[in-house]
Amino acid sequence: MLADFSVIEGEYLRDVLDQPRALEDTLAGLEELEKLRELATRLRGEEFKTVVLTGMGSSFHGLHPLRLELIDHGFTVVMAETSELIYYMRRLFDPKSLIVAVSQSGQSAEIVRLLEINGSRSPVIAITNTAGSPLATQADATILTQAGKEFSVSCKTYLTALMALHWLGDIFCERDLRHTRDELKQAAPAVESYLAHWKNHVQSLAQLLTGTRSLFLVGRGSSLAAVGTGALIVKEAAHFHAEGMSSAAFRHGPFEMLSKDTFVLVFSGDGRTRDLNRRLLEDVRERQGRAEWVSEDAIFPACSLPTAPRAIQPMLEILPAQMITLALAAQAGREAGRFDFATKVTTTE
Repeated sequence: MLADFSVIEGEYLRDVLDQPRALEDTLAGLEELEKLRELATRLRGEEFKTVVLTGMGSSFHGLHPLRLELIDHGFTVVMAETSELIYYMRRLFDPKSLIVAVSQSGQSAEIVRLLEINGSRSPVIAITNTAGSPLATQADATILTQAGKEFSVSCKTYLTALMALHWLGDIFCERDLRHTRDELKQAAPAVESYLAHWKNHVQSLAQLLTGTRSLFLVGRGSSLAAVGTGALIVKEAAHFHAEGMSSAAFRHGPFEMLSKDTFVLVFSGDGRTRDLNRRLLEDVRERQGRAEWVSEDAIFPACSLPTAPRAIQPMLEILPAQMITLALAAQAGREAGRFDFATKVTTTE
């Protein structure tokens, strides 16, 4: 049993608990900018051959839901880390490409390089938390999130970027933005209801993860955002190695690592592949691996998500991973989210 939470009660935890406020403020600031409408019209009119989605770290992983939404709508989409785009995919800097760039700081090394290389060849839509940044000021259109200052590990900025990206997707796909806003209004209360029990979640996860040496987060579809970001923040916030991958990829090799020391967090996802994900959960348990199910119907409370519209499920899926970062940090007796080597803004390529 965890008797003392003081070791993890730092700036990162305060940021995690501030997420409902950040979502409310971001939603209040969302609007259908004239320039966004113009670019969306040009996209639907096939003036752009390709939508290029780019970012680094959690900003990159958070693009998965939008990528799938745009492909379902018939658009051609390329999703690439900015570091790869600027060196190996330069042919995409073209008037026929529409770039959506996500960066909480708007001034990371790769984003600055992207702006330099692109010049004015491709229109750029920015999703950023920093109004005066190079990305915000040089983009053709900017959606500003309202996460406020963030200490280290991306939590508020990740959730608010997901909200902004969903808003952008509905503009691209010409959906009723009043309905979109009504759905997004449910995000902050849902996150708040989960976080109200954060101490219980952290304590139960600390017990559950005792003896774990290998941690995997797996899912499909839009859940790839949570598994990628979740593994990243476990490494950043708790200094514990974790891997995020598709459920299918886990069967292609990592499945061989199953043992009592391995823990697999399986995200249920939507109806198209939920049965496949549940079968993986059962197969892991049958082979002595430990696993839990992240879903609205999960039995383990820390992995049980509030019931909410599909549009905001990606925002909720990251919450158990955030609790895991706190639980593992508490186990190690270290303050979660305090960097030893990294910096909040990566300025070196």
